[in-house]
Amino acid sequence: MSKVRELELRLSRIEEELHLFQKISRLMVREVPLRQELESIVELLVEYLECDSCIIYLKERTDLVLCASNIAPASAVGNVRLTIGEGLTGWVAKNRRLLSISREAYKDSRFKKFQQLDADTFEAFLSAPIIARNRVVGVINVQHRDVHSYSGDEMELLTTIGEQIGCMLLLAKLDKDALEQTLSMNELLSAGVLAGAGR
Repeated sequence: MSKVRELELRLSRIEEELHLFQKISRLMVREVPLRQELESIVELLVEYLECDSCIIYLKERTDLVLCASNIAPASAVGNVRLTIGEGLTGWVAKNRRLLSISREAYKDSRFKKFQQLDADTFEAFLSAPIIARNRVVGVINVQHRDVHSYSGDEMELLTTIGEQIGCMLLLAKLDKDALEQTLSMNELLSAGVLAGAGR
């Protein structure tokens, strides 16, 4: 492949990635139920990464609860749970680290099988913590049925989307009155958020 063609392909992929981030950003500013936002992110990631599975778990006390997925049955949503530190997903939450496995993820010693999830037999696994205000509030996983070596770009993309989801969760917790108060310029100034912005 020529250098020019390689650069063209790279630029095209960067543009696609930018469009993905823009779509997620637009989800964040709309008044849409959180579950719908999460399902939309799952759909966008499945399309962009051409993965077979995408699952979002959110933290509830000491558990991680499955909240959105493209392949899990409806009965699994809200019911599949694991504790922090349990399974590959729980390990990611506990250690606040990205995890990438290109083959035989189901043979990893940390792996936990769920009967409700067919994805437990998939080969490749990529997982990133969902972070809000420097706290782990969930985990996002993508999987491929076949062996797949995740690139640095794919890892960075999933990490960034985990951060976007973290911001989305913070916004979702604000009711309308709190949001109005938070967005008030005087409140921002008194909190020192804008202090020194013109320096």
